Amino acid sequence: MEEHTVDLLRECDSGCAMAAESLEQIRDFVSDQGLWNEITASYEKHQDLDLRIKKTLRAMEEQGKEPGKMASAWSWMSTEMRMMAKGGDKEAASIVTDGCNMGIKTICGYKNQYSGASKAAMELADELTGMEENLRNHMKKFL
Repeated sequence: MEEHTVDLLRECDSGCAMAAESLEQIRDFVSDQGLWNEITASYEKHQDLDLRIKKTLRAMEEQGKEPGKMASAWSWMSTEMRMMAKGGDKEAASIVTDGCNMGIKTICGYKNQYSGASKAAMELADELTGMEENLRNHMKKFL
């Protein structure tokens, strides 16, 4: 159980960090104050959750997991290219929606893969996917 718990928490750590990086990047392109506020609030929630995940891992004498360099680079480049090609708040909301969908699919896959993880780890993973679902729903009015 502990191995599954650590693995799931590491993937959640990586997912939170990737989401925060992406949200921080995309908000620089946003002009609508409401959209900017939604993105910023979600960025802060991801940062807070990531701190709790890291704290949980440290208590287990384990380390977190940074997002992969290639995945981070690809995400950054594709966001820059999409915003340069189309730009605007609608495209920014679309990019955020796509990122939320990816995060949900990824973390749900890890929950299935590490089904022996502790209840607390599963709850943190659920919190992360819940944040993604909430943000995705809030993006609908900007699409």
